[in-house]
Amino acid sequence: MLLTRTIPFDPTRAATAHQRTVPMDILRTEDELLVRLDLPGADADSIDLEVERDVLTVNARRPARQEGAAPVLTERPTGPFTRRLRLGRDLDTDNIGADYTDGVLTLRLPVAEKAKPRKILLDQGGATL
Repeated sequence: MLLTRTIPFDPTRAATAHQRTVPMDILRTEDELLVRLDLPGADADSIDLEVERDVLTVNARRPARQEGAAPVLTERPTGPFTRRLRLGRDLDTDNIGADYTDGVLTLRLPVAEKAKPRKILLDQGGATL
Protein backbone atom coordinates (compact mmCIF):
# COMPACT_ATOMS: atom_id res chain seq x y z
CA MET A 1 0.00 0.00 0.00
CA LEU A 2 1.36 3.40 -0.92
CA LEU A 3 -0.58 5.69 1.37
CA THR A 4 -2.97 5.39 4.27
CA ARG A 5 -4.81 8.20 5.97
CA THR A 6 -4.48 8.83 9.66
CA ILE A 7 -7.37 10.40 11.50
CA PRO A 8 -6.11 12.89 14.13
CA PHE A 9 -9.48 13.03 15.89
CA ASP A 10 -12.04 10.68 17.38
CA PRO A 11 -14.14 9.46 14.42
CA THR A 12 -17.08 8.69 16.69
CA ARG A 13 -17.51 12.37 17.51
CA ALA A 14 -19.81 14.38 15.26
CA ALA A 15 -18.08 17.03 13.14
CA THR A 16 -18.77 20.61 14.15
CA ALA A 17 -19.02 23.69 11.99
CA HIS A 18 -15.78 24.99 13.50
CA GLN A 19 -13.70 21.86 12.95
CA ARG A 20 -10.57 22.79 10.99
CA THR A 21 -10.16 20.43 8.09
CA VAL A 22 -7.90 20.50 5.08
CA PRO A 23 -9.65 18.97 2.07
CA MET A 24 -7.40 16.98 -0.22
CA ASP A 25 -7.32 14.90 -3.37
CA ILE A 26 -4.84 12.10 -4.04
CA LEU A 27 -4.10 11.03 -7.60
CA ARG A 28 -1.89 8.15 -8.75
CA THR A 29 0.23 8.20 -11.87
CA GLU A 30 2.71 5.54 -12.93
CA ASP A 31 5.62 7.34 -11.27
CA GLU A 32 4.15 9.24 -8.33
CA LEU A 33 1.29 10.12 -6.03
CA LEU A 34 -0.03 13.66 -6.34
CA VAL A 35 -1.52 15.03 -3.13
CA ARG A 36 -3.40 18.33 -3.45
CA LEU A 37 -4.47 20.13 -0.29
CA ASP A 38 -6.72 23.21 -0.23
CA LEU A 39 -5.14 25.96 1.89
CA PRO A 40 -6.75 29.17 0.62
CA GLY A 41 -5.63 32.28 2.46
CA ALA A 42 -2.63 30.58 4.07
CA ASP A 43 0.66 32.41 3.63
CA ALA A 44 3.31 30.21 1.98
CA ASP A 45 5.70 31.07 4.83
CA SER A 46 3.28 29.50 7.32
CA ILE A 47 3.33 26.09 5.60
CA ASP A 48 5.57 23.53 7.26
CA LEU A 49 6.12 20.03 5.84
CA GLU A 50 7.81 17.29 7.82
CA VAL A 51 8.40 13.58 7.32
CA GLU A 52 9.12 11.50 10.38
CA ARG A 53 9.40 7.76 9.85
CA ASP A 54 6.29 6.92 7.82
CA VAL A 55 4.18 10.02 8.59
CA LEU A 56 4.05 13.19 6.49
CA THR A 57 2.73 16.15 8.49
CA VAL A 58 1.45 19.34 6.86
CA ASN A 59 1.04 22.36 9.15
CA ALA A 60 -0.28 25.70 7.95
CA ARG A 61 -1.87 28.82 9.40
CA ARG A 62 -4.62 31.03 8.01
CA PRO A 63 -4.28 34.55 9.46
CA ALA A 64 -6.84 36.01 11.82
CA ARG A 65 -9.63 38.15 10.48
CA GLN A 66 -9.26 41.87 9.98
CA GLU A 67 -8.83 43.79 13.22
CA GLY A 68 -11.54 46.30 14.05
CA ALA A 69 -14.19 44.54 11.97
CA ALA A 70 -17.11 42.83 13.72
CA PRO A 71 -17.85 39.41 12.21
CA VAL A 72 -21.34 38.99 10.81
CA LEU A 73 -20.86 35.44 9.53
CA THR A 74 -17.73 33.32 9.92
CA GLU A 75 -17.57 30.03 8.02
CA ARG A 76 -13.87 30.12 7.09
CA PRO A 77 -11.80 29.02 10.07
CA THR A 78 -8.58 30.80 10.97
CA GLY A 79 -5.55 29.69 12.91
CA PRO A 80 -3.46 26.53 12.60
CA PHE A 81 -4.34 23.55 10.40
CA THR A 82 -2.73 20.10 10.46
CA ARG A 83 -3.06 17.11 8.18
CA ARG A 84 -1.14 13.86 8.62
CA LEU A 85 -0.65 11.15 6.02
CA ARG A 86 0.81 7.74 6.79
CA LEU A 87 3.17 6.85 3.95
CA GLY A 88 3.68 3.34 2.66
CA ARG A 89 7.10 1.73 2.22
CA ASP A 90 6.74 1.88 -1.56
CA LEU A 91 7.22 5.67 -1.70
CA ASP A 92 10.54 7.48 -2.10
CA THR A 93 10.27 9.84 0.88
CA ASP A 94 13.74 11.31 0.22
CA ASN A 95 12.53 12.98 -2.98
CA ILE A 96 9.15 14.51 -2.08
CA GLY A 97 8.43 17.73 -4.00
CA ALA A 98 6.10 20.54 -2.96
CA ASP A 99 4.53 23.55 -4.70
CA TYR A 100 2.04 26.13 -3.40
CA THR A 101 0.08 27.97 -6.09
CA ASP A 102 -3.29 29.73 -5.91
CA GLY A 103 -4.08 28.36 -2.45
CA VAL A 104 -3.41 24.73 -3.38
CA LEU A 105 -0.46 22.83 -1.93
CA THR A 106 0.65 20.09 -4.33
CA LEU A 107 2.92 17.34 -3.02
CA ARG A 108 4.66 14.95 -5.39
CA LEU A 109 5.51 11.65 -3.72
CA PRO A 110 7.60 9.50 -6.08
CA VAL A 111 6.94 5.78 -6.19
CA ALA A 112 10.09 3.84 -5.32
CA GLU A 113 11.70 2.01 -8.25
CA LYS A 114 11.09 -1.37 -6.59
CA ALA A 115 7.33 -0.68 -6.49
CA LYS A 116 6.92 0.36 -10.13
CA PRO A 117 5.50 -2.14 -12.62
CA ARG A 118 8.20 -3.79 -14.68
CA LYS A 119 8.47 -6.39 -17.42
CA ILE A 120 10.02 -9.77 -16.72
CA LEU A 121 12.08 -11.18 -19.55
CA LEU A 122 11.25 -14.69 -20.67
CA ASP A 123 14.16 -17.01 -21.45
CA GLN A 124 13.75 -19.27 -24.46
CA GLY A 125 15.80 -22.14 -25.77
CA GLY A 126 15.19 -24.97 -23.37
CA ALA A 127 17.46 -23.93 -20.52
CA THR A 128 17.28 -26.49 -17.71
CA LEU A 129 17.40 -25.67 -14.06
